[in-house]
Amino acid sequence: MTLETITEQFIKTAARVPALGQSVKFLFEQGPVHIDLSHEEAVVSNEDKDADCVITTQIETLDAIRRGELNVMKALMSGKVKIRGDMALAMKLPTLIK
Repeated sequence: MTLETITEQFIKTAARVPALGQSVKFLFEQGPVHIDLSHEEAVVSNEDKDADCVITTQIETLDAIRRGELNVMKALMSGKVKIRGDMALAMKLPTLIK
């Protein structure tokens, strides 16, 4: 999976997420995906902007979580996923990755 593919998926799924008044950024080796949920419509870009919550992982790890092959808690505890910032916002994000 490429950064372009995951960005397109986030654009589709972010459209279903209500405005949360915050933003989240996924940091992958291939680059960032910034999701601004502070407006009526989510804005998804590959800009490296500040965010309320930053999730660092690999695209393959996120894809395994999405497919149900990897448990989020195991990924966090093993260091495959790192979260910095607003943990409450991170807990609301499963709808973005499904």
